[in-house]
Amino acid sequence: MRIAALVALGLVLAACQPVPAVEPAPGQTRPEVPATAEACRAAGGSWGPQGLLGRAQCVMPMPDAGKACRDGDDCVGDCRGDPEKGGAAPGDPMTGKCQATTSPFGCYTRIEDGRAEGMLCVD
Repeated sequence: MRIAALVALGLVLAACQPVPAVEPAPGQTRPEVPATAEACRAAGGSWGPQGLLGRAQCVMPMPDAGKACRDGDDCVGDCRGDPEKGGAAPGDPMTGKCQATTSPFGCYTRIEDGRAEGMLCVD
């Protein structure tokens, strides 16, 4: 019981880590994320519950969503492995696609310098 409580506490604390800022690709900028449902929908985003806690927030599409990439520098956001191809071990050669939305939630493999960084799950 005590171990389960410690594991749960560790997961909660890990989920509270800030999402690192990402520099946009040349000529493209990361979309502004509106703070209200009305502004979100007006800007082309979708408003709804996000993450483990289900807090309502806006999710905007990325301008280069789905573009082939080998590194985060190729994208406005992250270069992520294709979840349909399964996970890869850290350091494995891999190509991916630029992230589809501004949402940091879900499980994915980040790719840097053409290599997998390992699976990451953000709740």
